[in-house]
Amino acid sequence: MRTPKLRHLAGLTAVLVIELAQLPGAHAAPAAPTAPVDQAGTVHVVAPGQSIQAAVDAAEPGDTIEIQPGVYRENIQITTDRLTLHGAGESTVLSPADQPSDNACGAAGHGICVTGTDQQPVSDVRISSLKVTGFPKNGIWGSGTDRMTVRDTVTEQNGQQGMGQELSTRGAFVHNVSRDNEQSGVFLANTIDAEGGATDALGTVVAANELSGNRSGVVVRRLRDLTVERNTITGNCAGVFIVGDESTPRAGDLTVRYNVVTENNAYCAATDRLPFIQGAGIVLTGAEGTRVTANQVHDNVGTSPMSGGIVLYTSVVGAPNAQNAVSRNVLSGNKPADLADRDKGEGNTFTENVCELSEPTGRC
Repeated sequence: MRTPKLRHLAGLTAVLVIELAQLPGAHAAPAAPTAPVDQAGTVHVVAPGQSIQAAVDAAEPGDTIEIQPGVYRENIQITTDRLTLHGAGESTVLSPADQPSDNACGAAGHGICVTGTDQQPVSDVRISSLKVTGFPKNGIWGSGTDRMTVRDTVTEQNGQQGMGQELSTRGAFVHNVSRDNEQSGVFLANTIDAEGGATDALGTVVAANELSGNRSGVVVRRLRDLTVERNTITGNCAGVFIVGDESTPRAGDLTVRYNVVTENNAYCAATDRLPFIQGAGIVLTGAEGTRVTANQVHDNVGTSPMSGGIVLYTSVVGAPNAQNAVSRNVLSGNKPADLADRDKGEGNTFTENVCELSEPTGRC
């Protein structure tokens, strides 16, 4: 009796694979924001035993800090525009010292900080090809930035977020590995320490990352105009978590597409704001106008109120989802349901999805 649906599943899966292969940049790293013409300055080489921060402090806008293989124990604070911080891959390791560095990043407990203000953001900073591990707070963190790019990095075993940004625009987080962090692999928010409506991320992109073993793979909180695409997200408590509430502007106008979200079945205990999380693939809470399209979502299993493949769930303050479009996704093996509309918001649509079970019935 299930053969026609399984053939449909196989056929649509093949179509999505072809479409993914045909996406611009599908066989190359997604393009970072275009650099200013003058981003070609002095190259500062840092070897083991030398200070990365000293090179950063000596750099001018447009300079590059080349970090040779080795272990560097310090916290890096960047406030200079158009600075490039480039390592030699996973053999360039940044980890905490016995005493934090005497700068704002050290005081905050992060590994690398790029810090500006709302009125004067730090622009066009690039961080690539290094590992950031073991910091008590975030591995790589931007606040008050524009066009910050994090590419080809590894962030692991940090006490909060692997990488992310707040109060920032036009960021690019591409081709990274973020694993085994206590909170999110990638965390993007309007602001972390104040209430308020969603802000416009102006096209920020999270693409082609590998996110595993975190509480959540990707969290997008109170933002608009942002894309999460082509990521592989597995082994977290939740895969993609879109967070909104009743504030205005509403969180939304987001795109979540072409991701592979599988077996996010780790258990994360309840907090004072959320129930326990387990087996949650892609979850929307209190969002509007978000497009969840052409994702592969399989084997996310749990008994949390947010468990399932793609789930619409009322926000912690009771704000419903509205006008979201869930379309052309391929789902299987998610429990208690592949598609779950556990909300009473208006205008949410489910079209051309291939799945076995939905709540309520009729969404597949």
